[in-house]
Amino acid sequence: MRSRDIQAMTAGLLFIAATATSLIATALRGSLLDGSGFLANVALHQDRLLAVALLQLIAAFTSAAIAVTLYPVLRQHAPGAALGAVAFRLIEGVFYSISAVGTLILVSLSGQLTAGAAASADLVRDLRDSAGCVGVLAFCIGGTLYYLVFYRSRLIPRWLSAWGLAGTALGLVAGLLVLFRSIGLMSGTQVVLNLPIAVQEMVLAVWLIVKGFSSKAKPSAPAPAAAELTPV
Repeated sequence: MRSRDIQAMTAGLLFIAATATSLIATALRGSLLDGSGFLANVALHQDRLLAVALLQLIAAFTSAAIAVTLYPVLRQHAPGAALGAVAFRLIEGVFYSISAVGTLILVSLSGQLTAGAAASADLVRDLRDSAGCVGVLAFCIGGTLYYLVFYRSRLIPRWLSAWGLAGTALGLVAGLLVLFRSIGLMSGTQVVLNLPIAVQEMVLAVWLIVKGFSSKAKPSAPAPAAAELTPV
């Protein structure tokens, strides 16, 4: 098996892992952190929140690993964009990790049902949610960069790349609306705007695992050296 086939398969599996862990973490969180008295709910469901934190950490690792896995292939076509995708998805992983730490702190605070603990919990919850939102924005930018490379290089079908570009654009809009509190976290509007990229990444994952990268895509030719451009 060629190294590019291995990289495509690995990236596909990572796409599935990152999306699945994020969706499961969101489902497990549910409405546990909603409302003013949420700390009492956390105290009753500590194991559930610990599982959420673990899934968030897995999502953080796999999200960053996607761009790292794609980098050796993408840099042959657009080194700058490939490196930018790695940088933004690493930022995404960092902020997802911060969100996971926030979840763990909330579990710890739930053992102290006092007025001071409740006030601290409100701050930690806001930090956790904001970190997750920034992580999503970093994902949208990083994803846009490698979908642009995919589109130009034809490593995957252009319809799939265009779908990815549209999905990250909608996700970016949703993230900004949440960040500026125009819509609520995990509101219906946010879910609908993020649905296209969630479905697209699952389709992309299956494509990479089954089909791999197109063999017709050729690496970009290096720029001519200055000496070669000088007329004789």
